[in-house]
Amino acid sequence: MANYDYDIGIIGGGAAGLTVASGAAQLGAKTLVLEKEANLGGDCLHFGCVPSKTLIKSAHVYHLMKNGPHFGLPALTPPPVDFRALADRIRAVVAEIQQHDSVERFCKLGAKVEFGSPVFADEHVIDLDGRRISARTWVIASGSSAALPRVPGLDTTPFLTNRDIFYLDKLPASMIILGAGPIAIEMAQAFNRLGCRITVVQRSAQILSKEDEDMAAVIQAELEGEGVRFRLNSTLIEVSDGGAERQVEIRDAAGGSVTLKAEALLVALGRSANVEGLGLRGIDVSCDQRGIKVNARLKTRHKHIYAAGDVIGGYQFTHVAGYEGGVVLSNAIFHLPKKADYTFVPWCTYCHPELAGIGLTEKAARQAGVDYTVFKEDFAANDRSLAEGERAGMIKLLLDKKKKPLGIQILGPQAGDILSEWVAIMNGGTGLAKIAAAIHPYPTLSEINKKVAGSVFTPKIFSDTMRKALKFFFRFRGRACTCGQDMNGE
Repeated sequence: MANYDYDIGIIGGGAAGLTVASGAAQLGAKTLVLEKEANLGGDCLHFGCVPSKTLIKSAHVYHLMKNGPHFGLPALTPPPVDFRALADRIRAVVAEIQQHDSVERFCKLGAKVEFGSPVFADEHVIDLDGRRISARTWVIASGSSAALPRVPGLDTTPFLTNRDIFYLDKLPASMIILGAGPIAIEMAQAFNRLGCRITVVQRSAQILSKEDEDMAAVIQAELEGEGVRFRLNSTLIEVSDGGAERQVEIRDAAGGSVTLKAEALLVALGRSANVEGLGLRGIDVSCDQRGIKVNARLKTRHKHIYAAGDVIGGYQFTHVAGYEGGVVLSNAIFHLPKKADYTFVPWCTYCHPELAGIGLTEKAARQAGVDYTVFKEDFAANDRSLAEGERAGMIKLLLDKKKKPLGIQILGPQAGDILSEWVAIMNGGTGLAKIAAAIHPYPTLSEINKKVAGSVFTPKIFSDTMRKALKFFFRFRGRACTCGQDMNGE
């Protein structure tokens, strides 16, 4: 057996890489983590999930300050936002979480952390800034970066991505956002609430194009009500730098040319896998800008080289990256064959109201040719939602012919948290009858889960057949009130 420097080497210190590193080191494998950035934690900690949710919370609080009368409180006009203070708060939150993803912590677990730009020299050896390091097994978890469109003028026009947007020196007076996916919509609402005039440019006719049309329409209406402007069915023609302003020329749905102007330009058009500069083609690892090609066990063409997280181009969620890290651990450390299973992957877009889901959407069910039935309940009928002034949104349950859940989408306050009950339900195979019969605390937003599950059984329980049977056996005499239509037809 060859003598390698390490049992396992991991390229990338984000969610997937650190999951593997933590498990492998604690299980006794000599573990190396290589990170090109200055700190561990990956995009999620420094330029994604953590800073975005911190900013969204601050924007929500500022929005509430300006809307006191909606809650029976005095009207206030708060002073303009000092974005440097917001950026400082983001840095403080990131720094606190960084302690969990620190070099010291992983050293204590037994993993060696080094910083630099690794390049594969052969299937087992990487070159790290002039030093050669070998490992029996390698895991590539190098993540992804903002994808840049091929549009004339972008290379000479200053623009922002997720790496810049959270650490600005000042709040732009106006901003054009290219794209209408989750990141774009979250930032559009947050910056608009902070006082920045926002225009969103989208190629298709729908924002959040992977979601169902009715859910996306509610979110668009909510954002438009807050002042966000949308340019849908628009094709990018050219961008340019106008000095104090950025200019974006588009072709609108009618075919006309329109020039938009704003102080800042945010590019939020998806992600591109970080595969360049690793020397992957030199060792015959198949990849493109969408990601590294892996099998169901997350192996590349080489049985000792794995890949996980954003770099494989699948679900670009931190929780999925962590899950994939666990799959790699099972295969690479325990040598217990395990395939990645993406049947029930939850997701959430953290706009207000939030949009969360698991399983199939109606759009996905139609595309797959799956027969389904839909049950819906509105948050406007939820007592806690009304008490909190949250009327927008709904819960949507998709069932198959056997009344088993195919998918659930929740559009409403704290949707991501409410969804967790369905994560357990769908992964555990729990029947809807148990959910409908379970006692939920009152008044809570999560009661909507019980209500939509109960609505599946309501037509049968309160049917004419049931009423007639009870009348026959127990001599029930029917309605006591003559208001409205007589359900017994008497």
